[in-house]
Amino acid sequence: MRKTAAPVRPRFCPVEFDWTVSQRNLYEKILSGVRAGVGEGAGDGRFSRDAWRTCGGLGLLGLSVPAEYGGEGLDAVTTARAVEAFGRGTADFGLLFAAMAHLFACAMPIAEHGRAELRARVLPALCSGEWIGANAITEEQAGSDVGALQCTAERQDGHYRLNGPKSFVSNGPVADVFIVYAVTDPGLGHLGISAFAVERGTPGLDVGEPFTKMGLASCAAGEIVLTDCLVPEGNLLGNEGQGSAIFQSSMRWERGCLFAGYLGMIDRLLERCVAHARTRRQFGGPIGGNQAVSHRLADMKLQLEAARLLLYRACWAMDRGAQAVLEISLSKLAVSEAAVQSALTAIQIFGGGGYLTANQIEQELRNAVPSTLFSGTSEMQREIISREIGL
Repeated sequence: MRKTAAPVRPRFCPVEFDWTVSQRNLYEKILSGVRAGVGEGAGDGRFSRDAWRTCGGLGLLGLSVPAEYGGEGLDAVTTARAVEAFGRGTADFGLLFAAMAHLFACAMPIAEHGRAELRARVLPALCSGEWIGANAITEEQAGSDVGALQCTAERQDGHYRLNGPKSFVSNGPVADVFIVYAVTDPGLGHLGISAFAVERGTPGLDVGEPFTKMGLASCAAGEIVLTDCLVPEGNLLGNEGQGSAIFQSSMRWERGCLFAGYLGMIDRLLERCVAHARTRRQFGGPIGGNQAVSHRLADMKLQLEAARLLLYRACWAMDRGAQAVLEISLSKLAVSEAAVQSALTAIQIFGGGGYLTANQIEQELRNAVPSTLFSGTSEMQREIISREIGL
């Protein structure tokens, strides 16, 4: 009698939805360390150097930088988890943004594309908190359109001569080193852009005063102007013409991991809203007993968990070497818009109290709104998503 072949069983790749012991320990270390050492921010447009050094001591300024240069050498998923703990531990989101812009848009381009001497000299100071890093790509007429950069760099006798203004430089007024993107070959479009590490005190580099901003108050941002600024050729990152690729690489880190801080912020807001809904009484009972309130909080939880899954899926893909363009854009869009909606919900839950600055609820909204603008606007993310799905 002929035997029937055994059915072929599909092979599934197991999916883990839990944290390792080391990831859990790191989360708790960052959460408790930030709560104890960072505080709520100076409120004058500058974070304190003590708070910055606390971030350095906790490893936050070098999470994804290789250990040989003073960093923690963490993968994207673990880095994002640490950033989430940071966002949950403090309401000083300006400090968090400053620290993560420093890490992902300054330290990581040097770590991944800098020459050995530059990495060895600059990265330990950035990771420890001795130095502050900044990213200078935005110009008045070149925000999302990086191909419209006007800042130029001309090679000359072992140096590059940089000329042009930069705007919205986060950490700019206090930074010790800047990653500056400039045009080295105007005829090549985005392939003619190069990236340079420019140290504070370099002749020809002028740093402006901080802007007055809607949110992220403790992250000082301003203009810089380069006028015949001579930068050693050893400070070129990668090769000439690789600036756009270097910038996109830094944006993968920033969009993928910085926005985990907003997950922590939403988590913190949700905890406050639930506690308020349990204790605030109106018309003879706690307001949490009203569907108008409880359903808002259920939606906040839904948006948080959906955004969290998208973000960690994007980081998981990054750790496996994928470009993860679609995953990262989906994540960035979901997290940023969830942050804004959650802050609006919190203001409604707290009512008049949410409108008062003393309760720091309206501050969360002011810190959330920029998330739909920096690292590529929500509109840009929708354009990327549209392209990735074949439109």
